[in-house]
Amino acid sequence: MAEQMTGAEMVVQALRDQGVRHLFGYPGGAVLPIYDAIFQQDEVEHILVRHEQGATHMAEGYARSTGKVGVVLVTSGPGATNAVTGLTDALLDSIPMVVITGQVATPLIGSDAFQECDTVGITRNCTKHNYLVKDIRDLPRVLHEAFYIAGSGRPGPVVIDIPKDVQFALGDYYHLTNFDSHKSYKPQVDGDLDAIEAAVDLMLKAEKPVFYTGGGVINSGPEASENLRELAELTGFPVTSTLMGLGAFPASNPQWLGMLGMHGTYEANMAMHDCDLMINIGARFDDRITGRIDAFSPNSTKIHVDIDPSSINKNVVIDLPIIGDCGRVLEEMVRIWRSKSNQPRTEALAPWFEEIGKWRAVKSLAYKGSDEVIKPQYAIERLREAVKDRDVYITTEVGQHQMWAAQYFPFEQPNRWMTSGGLGTMGYGLPAAVGVQVAHPDALVIDIAGEASVQMTMQEFSTAIQYKLPIKVFILNNEYMGMVRQWQELLHGGRYSQSYSESLPDFVKLAEAFGGKGIRCEDPGKLDAAIKEMLDYDGPVLFDCRVTKEENCFPMIPSGKAHNEMILADSADIGNVIDDRGKTLV
Repeated sequence: MAEQMTGAEMVVQALRDQGVRHLFGYPGGAVLPIYDAIFQQDEVEHILVRHEQGATHMAEGYARSTGKVGVVLVTSGPGATNAVTGLTDALLDSIPMVVITGQVATPLIGSDAFQECDTVGITRNCTKHNYLVKDIRDLPRVLHEAFYIAGSGRPGPVVIDIPKDVQFALGDYYHLTNFDSHKSYKPQVDGDLDAIEAAVDLMLKAEKPVFYTGGGVINSGPEASENLRELAELTGFPVTSTLMGLGAFPASNPQWLGMLGMHGTYEANMAMHDCDLMINIGARFDDRITGRIDAFSPNSTKIHVDIDPSSINKNVVIDLPIIGDCGRVLEEMVRIWRSKSNQPRTEALAPWFEEIGKWRAVKSLAYKGSDEVIKPQYAIERLREAVKDRDVYITTEVGQHQMWAAQYFPFEQPNRWMTSGGLGTMGYGLPAAVGVQVAHPDALVIDIAGEASVQMTMQEFSTAIQYKLPIKVFILNNEYMGMVRQWQELLHGGRYSQSYSESLPDFVKLAEAFGGKGIRCEDPGKLDAAIKEMLDYDGPVLFDCRVTKEENCFPMIPSGKAHNEMILADSADIGNVIDDRGKTLV
């Protein structure tokens, strides 16, 4: 039965009906009716951020760590435009999010009114879908529809732009808690059984197979990761992953090859280059994975499992596409494999694993240690050792530290790794850690950061203080925009244009100014004790870990090169880095 209420009350009631317990936002004139409705209830907790971009990254962290839809509430004009970076980030990384924006009253739309902007127009290309609700009668349907679209199929962000007069208007609200269909949006979740059987037949004959897994496995839910692990055990195939897929397969498993791509392991990239059968499950063949397209896995038959039809043949031509939800397709693969062969192909794959063993023996993640200065790789290894027995959630900023975290912090479970993959958004990690901590108040949440990236959204440390969220921000401080500096060294003749940070804050004092704890360490011999101090403190911490300033992140596939043209740390033959014209750059 319908219940009459204002548009603002409908928003809050729809959040309740959708099971939302937290939303992240910042008030303003065009959303004050909704904020008034929030004030008059206590089921949905509002987290007050310091900047709307921070709100979107908090919602992303919340969503990525729980599998639920993250929710954001911001005002019109600059409130909406400040959210655009987070919307684009969520779109590229397939993060389910509903962003509710205020809008000027409908008679004022198009008049250049105060804090007016064309939110729907601005966000059209960075959302999965968006709405401008001009009629109160449409609002209940749109609210429920938005959550369904955001969380189903390939997840993504949805914007609902609500004019202020619609928020004040009275209308009939319908409790559509089981909204699970749409007349024109019907994602295909069940893969074609004939195609899945054909894929299994190829898997039964392959001599050099590899599972190439992505964030889609994690987005599909914990069952998908379990199905992947079961299928890997049944087949005996090696497994690699994109940055976004880390944790779907346990890093301690001997079949694990490590991360794939530009800063992936030697064994993962060489296996991808030399395999005869690639089974892509929930990844989109982005450029950081493929390197040079015409030299990408040149001799393999390619299977691609993806819920998004537009990803098929978008970047790489596929031999066998399977459109469907990763979890369901993996479940069917397990069932069909068991019906044909209930044994792993250990003996047949022995030569393949012998070859992989030679690549592993290269030890591509090895680095030269130091007793005098903290190496960033060592810092992450010691951090991992200190938390190995705890349920820890890791977020990152973007840059060298992000890649080092992916390389040296192994994950055993899905949903424990939150990072900005597709957009590469500096400033993501700290607010994402806040969102994760809100979702998991008793867990240990650590943002592995860089001193440049973390300053992008440093103000959200204040949010952590206000809500007593004990996030730990572990800053690898090399006083450079590290990845920019590395590319300038390798590709631009060592001309370090604007990549050195000449005026950094005192992070210890900054933490104390916010009301948290600051720790600084630059002695490798004192690092373990300093990390313990950070972990023992019951509150937010900024840890200023001073690391070597000019360390490069290896292995590395130079831009435009193939997987078998990696630069390794032990050789670091920079003179072999060449441009597309064959000219030696350094």
